[in-house]
Amino acid sequence: MATASADLENFMNGVKRRNPGESEFHQAVQEVAATILPYIADKPAYKESMILERMSEPDRVVSFRVTWQDDAGNVRVNRGYRVQFNNSIGPYKGGIRFHPSVTLSVLKFLGFEQTFKNSLTQLPMGGGKGGADFNPKGKSDREIMRFCQSFMTELVRYVGPDVDVPAGDIGVGGREIGFMFGQYKRLTNRFNGVLTGKGREYGGSLLRPEATGYGAVYMLEDMLHTRGDAIEGKKAVISGSGNVATHAAEKIIHRGGTVLTLSDSGGYIYDKNGITLERLQWIKDLKEKRRGRISEYADEFGAEFHEGRPWNVPCDVAMPCATQNEIDGSEAEMLIKNGCMAVSEGANMPTVIDGINKYLQARILYAPSKAANAGGVATSGLEMSQNAAHISWKEEELSKLLRDIMSNIHAACVEYGAEGGGYVDYMKGANIAGFRKVADAMLAFGVV
Repeated sequence: MATASADLENFMNGVKRRNPGESEFHQAVQEVAATILPYIADKPAYKESMILERMSEPDRVVSFRVTWQDDAGNVRVNRGYRVQFNNSIGPYKGGIRFHPSVTLSVLKFLGFEQTFKNSLTQLPMGGGKGGADFNPKGKSDREIMRFCQSFMTELVRYVGPDVDVPAGDIGVGGREIGFMFGQYKRLTNRFNGVLTGKGREYGGSLLRPEATGYGAVYMLEDMLHTRGDAIEGKKAVISGSGNVATHAAEKIIHRGGTVLTLSDSGGYIYDKNGITLERLQWIKDLKEKRRGRISEYADEFGAEFHEGRPWNVPCDVAMPCATQNEIDGSEAEMLIKNGCMAVSEGANMPTVIDGINKYLQARILYAPSKAANAGGVATSGLEMSQNAAHISWKEEELSKLLRDIMSNIHAACVEYGAEGGGYVDYMKGANIAGFRKVADAMLAFGVV
């Protein structure tokens, strides 16, 4: 154990030396390295080829200026990025995020994670991530259009259907994807699958908006089944109120569970009787059409509204679906103390390492984001296939493919994470399963 700890410390010292000040990126690499270093200890092919060290270094990082004009005619300047992390098993694939918190460290953190997530789907997709420190909140449609067009004017030289296929993320939905795709088409005179999450009328896929939230619930469902249990009758605490959170809530309700909370950056609502499908639709309209705040739900339906995050609410299952690092160690401990038996992560890496360790020590069911929220990128991969073949699949076909992919991810996690007494370390299983596919491809290519 001491040797494993020393190996991890030495490895992380190297990562930190090469990437100073990038705490989020350090976190993502450490979470994976803690599992992979012991796994490859007796596998000289991986060690001698420095596979994990190579995986921890992005293929390339692109940074560019995004200049645009607001409605008042003022010139505005933001910084855009694309981190192309690893394309060993397919074109770079990962979202674009528009948010003031976007930094290179955050994008490398997400891009590294994306490499393993995409590998778990078994689809031919590498890992990447991009974005800008632009805040779409409070901006008019015309301002967002001008920003997206300027962003794509710079990004266009680095992307393509066989090179890098971005998607949406926080701050980037169907509207923003449409503006960027329109500019790509204008600049290149090509109509191809360079972006996913597109509108259905111009090459988008059915089920893409639902896929991440639904997939996280399918993962939760499969974990509960290993213990002869089900979602029916369970009380769920969910964070967020965007696309992932609302569709996760929808599927929980479909499966007979009760959703108690949703949230945004201002706080969370607690509906002790459970959020109904009708009220959930009201929230979707609030967020998508009026771009309102979740606190308005409390005024409309007489529910409670609290500042902060909802992890002090007693529950059976928890689904963090807002953003990275939204559950710290004390909040993870609170969830466990209040009876939470399972956590399925809909957001990208929403639990800090200390919180993850609390889950593992308590031996609750814990699905890390690279496994639990892979349904979104899996459906994006299916959208890429449809675009390449110039076809469109029916919703029932896509539903079955999504369910099968999530079942296969669960099975892979069990294969590599099963421990004594029927316990499955899903973190360990997801990391090893995701690592092996990428690592074997890298070995096949030689030293490149």
